Amino acid sequence: MPRVEITVPDQLVSEIDRLVESGEFVNREEAMEELLGFGLSAMAGSGPSEETPGENPFSQVIEDQQDPAMLDEGDDGYAF
Repeated sequence: MPRVEITVPDQLVSEIDRLVESGEFVNREEAMEELLGFGLSAMAGSGPSEETPGENPFSQVIEDQQDPAMLDEGDDGYAF
């Protein structure tokens, strides 16, 4: 994988370090790679294109949610 060197403001480095320390990412390299990927995906107007199941637990939680009003509970005999 190609390596790229960038200079970022101290505030961004502190925020990335905070995310790593809180367990959101394993290390700075992973954090930068994931966050850059999310930013590029957002700019393109689509989600991450090569995400494998289980890679992003947050998107899986959202995908698993269902609208209770859309569940078919069958006919209970009452009509409005």
